[in-house]
Amino acid sequence: MSGNTQVAVLGGGSFGTVLANLVAEKGLPVRLWLRDQQQVASIRNSRENPKYLPGYRLADGLEADSSLERVLDGAELVFVAIPSSAFRQVVRDAKPYLRPGQMVVSTTKGIEADTFSLMSEILRDELPEALIGVLSGPNLAKEVAARQLTATVIASEDPALRDTVQKVLHTEYFRVYASTDMYGVELGGALKNIYAIAAGMSAALGMGENTRSMLMTRSLAEMSRFAVSMGANPLTFLGLAGVGDLIVTCMSPLSRNYRVGFALGEGRTLDEAVEALGEVAEGVNTLRRVKEKTDQLGIYMPLVSGLYEVVFNGLPAAAVAKMLMLNEQSSDVEFVLPREG
Repeated sequence: MSGNTQVAVLGGGSFGTVLANLVAEKGLPVRLWLRDQQQVASIRNSRENPKYLPGYRLADGLEADSSLERVLDGAELVFVAIPSSAFRQVVRDAKPYLRPGQMVVSTTKGIEADTFSLMSEILRDELPEALIGVLSGPNLAKEVAARQLTATVIASEDPALRDTVQKVLHTEYFRVYASTDMYGVELGGALKNIYAIAAGMSAALGMGENTRSMLMTRSLAEMSRFAVSMGANPLTFLGLAGVGDLIVTCMSPLSRNYRVGFALGEGRTLDEAVEALGEVAEGVNTLRRVKEKTDQLGIYMPLVSGLYEVVFNGLPAAAVAKMLMLNEQSSDVEFVLPREG
Protein backbone atom coordinates (compact mmCIF):
# COMPACT_ATOMS: atom_id res chain seq x y z
CA MET A 1 0.00 0.00 0.00
CA SER A 2 1.46 3.31 -1.06
CA GLY A 3 2.11 6.22 1.28
CA ASN A 4 -0.37 8.26 -0.77
CA THR A 5 -3.31 5.85 -0.62
CA GLN A 6 -6.16 6.68 -3.00
CA VAL A 7 -9.41 6.63 -0.97
CA ALA A 8 -13.04 6.50 -2.12
CA VAL A 9 -16.06 7.12 0.14
CA LEU A 10 -19.48 6.00 -1.08
CA GLY A 11 -22.25 8.01 0.59
CA GLY A 12 -22.54 11.74 1.16
CA GLY A 13 -24.43 11.73 4.46
CA SER A 14 -22.95 13.37 7.54
CA PHE A 15 -20.50 10.60 8.48
CA GLY A 16 -19.41 9.82 4.91
CA THR A 17 -18.72 13.51 4.30
CA VAL A 18 -16.78 13.92 7.55
CA LEU A 19 -14.73 10.79 6.87
CA ALA A 20 -13.82 11.91 3.34
CA ASN A 21 -12.91 15.38 4.60
CA LEU A 22 -10.73 13.99 7.37
CA VAL A 23 -8.73 12.08 4.73
CA ALA A 24 -8.56 15.11 2.43
CA GLU A 25 -7.25 17.32 5.25
CA LYS A 26 -4.34 14.89 5.64
CA GLY A 27 -3.41 15.57 2.00
CA LEU A 28 -4.41 12.12 0.74
CA PRO A 29 -6.31 11.82 -2.56
CA VAL A 30 -9.99 11.15 -1.81
CA ARG A 31 -13.21 11.07 -3.84
CA LEU A 32 -16.73 11.20 -2.39
CA TRP A 33 -19.64 9.59 -4.24
CA LEU A 34 -23.08 11.17 -3.89
CA ARG A 35 -26.15 10.08 -5.82
CA ASP A 36 -27.61 13.62 -5.80
CA GLN A 37 -26.16 15.87 -8.53
CA GLN A 38 -27.25 19.01 -6.66
CA GLN A 39 -25.22 17.97 -3.61
CA VAL A 40 -22.23 17.31 -5.85
CA ALA A 41 -22.57 20.78 -7.40
CA SER A 42 -22.90 22.39 -3.97
CA ILE A 43 -19.74 20.71 -2.69
CA ARG A 44 -17.81 21.69 -5.81
CA ASN A 45 -19.00 25.30 -5.81
CA SER A 46 -19.30 26.23 -2.13
CA ARG A 47 -17.09 23.54 -0.49
CA GLU A 48 -20.00 22.62 1.78
CA ASN A 49 -22.59 19.83 2.16
CA PRO A 50 -25.56 22.02 3.21
CA LYS A 51 -28.02 19.14 3.53
CA TYR A 52 -26.10 17.22 6.22
CA LEU A 53 -23.32 19.49 7.51
CA PRO A 54 -24.25 23.15 6.97
CA GLY A 55 -21.44 25.54 7.85
CA TYR A 56 -18.74 22.84 7.74
CA ARG A 57 -16.09 23.81 5.17
CA LEU A 58 -14.70 20.95 3.12
CA ALA A 59 -11.05 20.68 2.14
CA ASP A 60 -10.13 21.72 -1.40
CA GLY A 61 -8.61 18.27 -2.01
CA LEU A 62 -11.96 16.48 -1.57
CA GLU A 63 -13.44 15.59 -4.98
CA ALA A 64 -17.22 15.01 -5.16
CA ASP A 65 -18.80 13.08 -8.03
CA SER A 66 -22.02 11.23 -8.90
CA SER A 67 -20.21 8.67 -11.11
CA LEU A 68 -19.23 5.45 -9.33
CA GLU A 69 -16.81 4.65 -12.14
CA ARG A 70 -14.89 7.92 -11.70
CA VAL A 71 -14.95 7.80 -7.91
CA LEU A 72 -13.65 4.21 -7.77
CA ASP A 73 -11.04 4.57 -10.51
CA GLY A 74 -7.70 3.62 -8.93
CA ALA A 75 -9.12 3.53 -5.39
CA GLU A 76 -7.06 1.36 -3.03
CA LEU A 77 -9.35 1.75 -0.01
CA VAL A 78 -13.16 2.11 -0.24
CA PHE A 79 -15.46 3.14 2.62
CA VAL A 80 -19.19 2.41 2.21
CA ALA A 81 -21.33 4.86 4.22
CA ILE A 82 -24.75 4.03 2.76
CA PRO A 83 -27.98 3.45 4.79
CA SER A 84 -28.71 -0.26 5.34
CA SER A 85 -31.82 -0.13 3.12
CA ALA A 86 -29.76 0.86 0.03
CA PHE A 87 -26.42 -0.70 0.98
CA ARG A 88 -26.65 -3.91 -1.10
CA GLN A 89 -27.79 -2.14 -4.28
CA VAL A 90 -24.99 0.44 -4.16
CA VAL A 91 -22.40 -2.30 -3.59
CA ARG A 92 -23.80 -4.20 -6.59
CA ASP A 93 -23.61 -1.05 -8.70
CA ALA A 94 -20.00 -0.50 -7.59
CA LYS A 95 -18.84 -4.08 -8.20
CA PRO A 96 -17.84 -3.65 -11.90
CA TYR A 97 -15.35 -0.94 -10.87
CA LEU A 98 -13.70 -2.91 -8.04
CA ARG A 99 -10.76 -5.25 -8.50
CA PRO A 100 -10.02 -8.63 -6.79
CA GLY A 101 -8.42 -8.05 -3.39
CA GLN A 102 -10.04 -4.59 -3.10
CA MET A 103 -10.12 -3.22 0.45
CA VAL A 104 -13.76 -2.36 1.31
CA VAL A 105 -14.87 -1.07 4.72
CA SER A 106 -18.47 -0.58 5.91
CA THR A 107 -19.29 2.31 8.26
CA THR A 108 -23.05 1.54 8.33
CA LYS A 109 -24.71 0.63 11.65
CA GLY A 110 -27.74 -1.42 10.71
CA ILE A 111 -29.22 -4.79 9.74
CA GLU A 112 -30.74 -5.58 6.35
CA ALA A 113 -34.48 -6.27 6.31
CA ASP A 114 -35.65 -9.80 5.41
CA THR A 115 -32.17 -11.38 5.35
CA PHE A 116 -30.99 -10.19 8.82
CA SER A 117 -27.61 -9.62 7.13
CA LEU A 118 -24.99 -7.37 8.68
CA MET A 119 -23.23 -5.05 6.24
CA SER A 120 -20.05 -7.18 6.28
CA GLU A 121 -22.15 -10.18 5.26
CA ILE A 122 -23.61 -8.19 2.35
CA LEU A 123 -20.06 -7.27 1.30
CA ARG A 124 -19.05 -10.94 1.45
CA ASP A 125 -22.10 -11.93 -0.60
CA GLU A 126 -21.61 -9.31 -3.28
CA LEU A 127 -17.78 -9.01 -3.31
CA PRO A 128 -16.41 -12.49 -2.52
CA GLU A 129 -12.87 -11.56 -3.64
CA ALA A 130 -12.63 -8.35 -1.58
CA LEU A 131 -10.82 -7.76 1.71
CA ILE A 132 -13.55 -6.66 4.13
CA GLY A 133 -13.65 -4.57 7.29
CA VAL A 134 -16.09 -2.58 9.43
CA LEU A 135 -15.59 0.76 11.16
CA SER A 136 -17.67 1.50 14.26
CA GLY A 137 -17.57 3.35 17.57
CA PRO A 138 -18.87 6.41 19.44
CA ASN A 139 -18.50 8.70 16.44
CA LEU A 140 -21.08 11.51 16.26
CA ALA A 141 -20.30 13.10 12.90
CA LYS A 142 -20.77 16.70 14.03
CA GLU A 143 -18.26 16.24 16.86
CA VAL A 144 -15.70 14.72 14.50
CA ALA A 145 -16.31 17.68 12.18
CA ALA A 146 -15.60 20.00 15.12
CA ARG A 147 -12.33 18.09 15.78
CA GLN A 148 -13.47 16.87 19.16
CA LEU A 149 -11.20 14.06 20.39
CA THR A 150 -12.72 10.83 19.06
CA ALA A 151 -11.79 7.15 18.84
CA THR A 152 -13.12 4.40 16.61
CA VAL A 153 -12.50 0.71 15.85
CA ILE A 154 -11.54 -0.94 12.57
CA ALA A 155 -12.43 -4.63 12.66
CA SER A 156 -11.20 -7.07 10.03
CA GLU A 157 -9.63 -10.49 9.73
CA ASP A 158 -7.03 -8.99 7.38
CA PRO A 159 -4.06 -7.34 9.15
CA ALA A 160 -3.04 -5.30 6.07
CA LEU A 161 -6.52 -3.75 5.88
CA ARG A 162 -6.52 -2.89 9.59
CA ASP A 163 -3.07 -1.32 9.28
CA THR A 164 -4.03 0.68 6.18
CA VAL A 165 -7.20 2.11 7.76
CA GLN A 166 -5.30 3.07 10.92
CA LYS A 167 -2.68 4.93 8.87
CA VAL A 168 -5.21 6.63 6.56
CA LEU A 169 -7.60 7.84 9.30
CA HIS A 170 -5.33 8.55 12.28
CA THR A 171 -5.02 12.25 13.16
CA GLU A 172 -4.28 14.26 16.28
CA TYR A 173 -8.01 14.22 17.11
CA PHE A 174 -9.17 10.88 15.58
CA ARG A 175 -7.68 7.65 16.98
CA VAL A 176 -8.26 4.28 15.33
CA TYR A 177 -8.05 1.06 17.36
CA ALA A 178 -8.02 -2.41 15.77
CA SER A 179 -10.05 -5.60 16.32
CA THR A 180 -10.43 -8.98 14.62
CA ASP A 181 -14.06 -9.42 15.82
CA MET A 182 -16.08 -8.01 12.89
CA TYR A 183 -19.36 -9.50 14.13
CA GLY A 184 -19.00 -8.05 17.62
CA VAL A 185 -17.98 -4.58 16.45
CA GLU A 186 -20.74 -4.50 13.85
CA LEU A 187 -23.47 -5.84 16.15
CA GLY A 188 -22.51 -3.32 18.82
CA GLY A 189 -23.10 -0.48 16.37
CA ALA A 190 -26.47 -1.86 15.25
CA LEU A 191 -27.91 -3.02 18.59
CA LYS A 192 -27.13 0.09 20.64
CA ASN A 193 -29.71 2.01 18.56
CA ILE A 194 -32.47 -0.10 20.15
CA TYR A 195 -31.41 0.79 23.68
CA ALA A 196 -31.10 4.50 22.85
CA ILE A 197 -34.90 4.38 22.35
CA ALA A 198 -35.23 2.99 25.89
CA ALA A 199 -32.93 5.74 27.22
CA GLY A 200 -35.05 8.44 25.61
CA MET A 201 -38.19 6.90 27.06
CA SER A 202 -36.75 6.81 30.58
CA ALA A 203 -35.72 10.48 30.29
CA ALA A 204 -39.25 11.48 29.22
CA LEU A 205 -40.69 9.55 32.16
CA GLY A 206 -38.50 11.57 34.53
CA MET A 207 -36.43 8.62 35.71
CA GLY A 208 -33.19 9.40 37.54
CA GLU A 209 -29.50 8.67 37.03
CA ASN A 210 -29.74 5.39 38.98
CA THR A 211 -32.36 4.20 36.49
CA ARG A 212 -30.34 5.29 33.48
CA SER A 213 -27.27 3.50 34.85
CA MET A 214 -29.26 0.31 35.39
CA LEU A 215 -30.82 0.58 31.96
CA MET A 216 -27.50 0.99 30.16
CA THR A 217 -25.85 -1.84 32.09
CA ARG A 218 -28.69 -4.28 31.43
CA SER A 219 -28.70 -3.13 27.79
CA LEU A 220 -25.04 -4.05 27.55
CA ALA A 221 -25.80 -7.50 29.00
CA GLU A 222 -28.56 -8.05 26.43
CA MET A 223 -26.41 -6.84 23.55
CA SER A 224 -23.55 -9.15 24.42
CA ARG A 225 -25.88 -12.12 25.07
CA PHE A 226 -27.42 -11.70 21.64
CA ALA A 227 -24.08 -11.12 19.91
CA VAL A 228 -22.50 -14.24 21.41
CA SER A 229 -25.40 -16.30 20.06
CA MET A 230 -24.47 -14.87 16.64
CA GLY A 231 -20.79 -15.84 17.02
CA ALA A 232 -19.27 -12.65 18.47
CA ASN A 233 -16.79 -12.30 21.35
CA PRO A 234 -18.48 -10.85 24.50
CA LEU A 235 -15.28 -9.00 25.46
CA THR A 236 -15.68 -6.83 22.34
CA PHE A 237 -18.61 -5.18 24.11
CA LEU A 238 -16.31 -3.78 26.80
CA GLY A 239 -14.66 -1.63 24.13
CA LEU A 240 -15.49 1.41 22.02
CA ALA A 241 -17.87 -0.40 19.65
CA GLY A 242 -19.89 -1.79 22.57
CA VAL A 243 -20.09 0.19 25.80
CA GLY A 244 -18.48 3.26 24.16
CA ASP A 245 -21.08 3.56 21.42
CA LEU A 246 -23.90 2.64 23.81
CA ILE A 247 -22.98 5.48 26.20
CA VAL A 248 -22.83 8.20 23.55
CA THR A 249 -26.10 7.12 21.93
CA CYS A 250 -28.01 6.73 25.20
CA MET A 251 -26.80 10.06 26.61
CA SER A 252 -27.13 12.30 23.56
CA PRO A 253 -30.46 14.08 22.98
CA LEU A 254 -29.16 14.67 19.44
CA SER A 255 -29.51 10.94 18.69
CA ARG A 256 -32.51 10.20 16.44
CA ASN A 257 -33.18 6.98 18.36
CA TYR A 258 -33.12 8.80 21.71
CA ARG A 259 -35.58 11.38 20.38
CA VAL A 260 -38.01 8.69 19.16
CA GLY A 261 -37.86 7.11 22.61
CA PHE A 262 -38.44 10.47 24.29
CA ALA A 263 -41.56 11.06 22.17
CA LEU A 264 -42.87 7.58 23.05
CA GLY A 265 -42.20 8.28 26.72
CA GLU A 266 -44.32 11.41 26.39
CA GLY A 267 -47.21 9.20 25.25
CA ARG A 268 -47.01 9.71 21.50
CA THR A 269 -47.54 6.86 19.06
CA LEU A 270 -44.74 5.63 16.82
CA ASP A 271 -46.29 7.41 13.82
CA GLU A 272 -46.44 10.66 15.78
CA ALA A 273 -42.85 10.23 16.96
CA VAL A 274 -41.59 9.56 13.43
CA GLU A 275 -43.59 12.49 12.05
CA ALA A 276 -42.05 14.84 14.62
CA LEU A 277 -38.57 13.55 13.75
CA GLY A 278 -39.11 13.67 10.00
CA GLU A 279 -37.58 10.23 9.39
CA VAL A 280 -37.55 6.70 10.81
CA ALA A 281 -34.68 6.14 13.25
CA GLU A 282 -32.52 3.10 12.42
CA GLY A 283 -33.22 1.62 15.86
CA VAL A 284 -36.94 1.21 15.09
CA ASN A 285 -36.17 -1.08 12.14
CA THR A 286 -33.43 -2.89 14.07
CA LEU A 287 -35.81 -3.52 16.98
CA ARG A 288 -38.28 -5.26 14.70
CA ARG A 289 -35.59 -7.49 13.18
CA VAL A 290 -33.89 -8.35 16.47
CA LYS A 291 -37.22 -9.23 18.13
CA GLU A 292 -37.96 -11.68 15.31
CA LYS A 293 -34.49 -13.20 15.66
CA THR A 294 -34.65 -13.53 19.46
CA ASP A 295 -38.02 -15.30 19.19
CA GLN A 296 -36.57 -17.61 16.57
CA LEU A 297 -33.43 -18.42 18.61
CA GLY A 298 -35.09 -18.36 22.04
CA ILE A 299 -32.73 -15.71 23.50
CA TYR A 300 -33.90 -14.04 26.73
CA MET A 301 -34.05 -10.27 26.06
CA PRO A 302 -36.65 -8.57 28.29
CA LEU A 303 -35.76 -5.02 27.21
CA VAL A 304 -36.17 -5.84 23.53
CA SER A 305 -39.47 -7.61 24.26
CA GLY A 306 -40.79 -4.71 26.32
CA LEU A 307 -39.68 -2.06 23.85
CA TYR A 308 -41.27 -3.98 21.00
CA GLU A 309 -44.63 -3.91 22.82
CA VAL A 310 -44.36 -0.14 23.40
CA VAL A 311 -43.19 0.76 19.89
CA PHE A 312 -45.39 -1.54 17.82
CA ASN A 313 -48.31 -2.56 20.06
CA GLY A 314 -49.00 0.62 22.04
CA LEU A 315 -48.06 -0.64 25.52
CA PRO A 316 -47.52 2.32 27.92
CA ALA A 317 -43.82 3.15 28.18
CA ALA A 318 -43.85 2.91 31.99
CA ALA A 319 -44.62 -0.80 31.64
CA VAL A 320 -41.10 -1.49 30.34
CA ALA A 321 -39.58 -0.30 33.61
CA LYS A 322 -41.88 -2.63 35.48
CA MET A 323 -40.90 -5.56 33.24
CA LEU A 324 -37.22 -4.82 33.88
CA MET A 325 -37.73 -4.94 37.66
CA LEU A 326 -39.66 -8.22 37.46
CA ASN A 327 -37.51 -10.05 34.91
CA GLU A 328 -36.40 -13.58 35.67
CA GLN A 329 -32.62 -13.13 35.48
CA SER A 330 -30.86 -12.26 38.74
CA SER A 331 -27.13 -12.68 37.94
CA ASP A 332 -25.27 -9.40 37.36
CA VAL A 333 -22.50 -10.30 34.89
CA GLU A 334 -23.37 -12.54 31.98
CA PHE A 335 -19.86 -13.66 30.98
CA VAL A 336 -17.07 -14.12 33.52
CA LEU A 337 -13.57 -15.55 33.29
CA PRO A 338 -13.07 -18.77 35.34
CA ARG A 339 -11.25 -18.34 38.64
CA GLU A 340 -7.83 -19.96 38.98
CA GLY A 341 -7.37 -22.74 41.59
